[in-house]
Amino acid sequence: MQDCISIKNLKIYAYHGVLPEEKQKGQYFYLDIELFGDYLLPCLSDNVEDTVNYDDVCNCAFKVMTEKSFNLIERAAQAVCDAILARFDKVREVRLQIKKPHAPVKCDIEYAAVTIIRRREDMI
Repeated sequence: MQDCISIKNLKIYAYHGVLPEEKQKGQYFYLDIELFGDYLLPCLSDNVEDTVNYDDVCNCAFKVMTEKSFNLIERAAQAVCDAILARFDKVREVRLQIKKPHAPVKCDIEYAAVTIIRRREDMI
């Protein structure tokens, strides 16, 4: 069975980017996190202990995004997925998109983003 818990537009102020001003001033990043797994038990039990608590997931992502500065949002995304898969054993797969609305580009864009999918069985 493959169910999904979704967290949309988790807003985190962090210091990622290649340019020095990105690392000094920081900016907002928005994370969309989808957690795939078998969530039949919490559907039946109605017990938060049987599911993946999305507040805990948000705190985990926040910690990863704010404790270290990455040059690339690809690397930040990998670190967030690694942390989620390591901490939440009920999650079989993570789909994560990190949006960077203030990417330093010369064109008018809504945001730049990276999306990655990581599976528990692919962990090193």
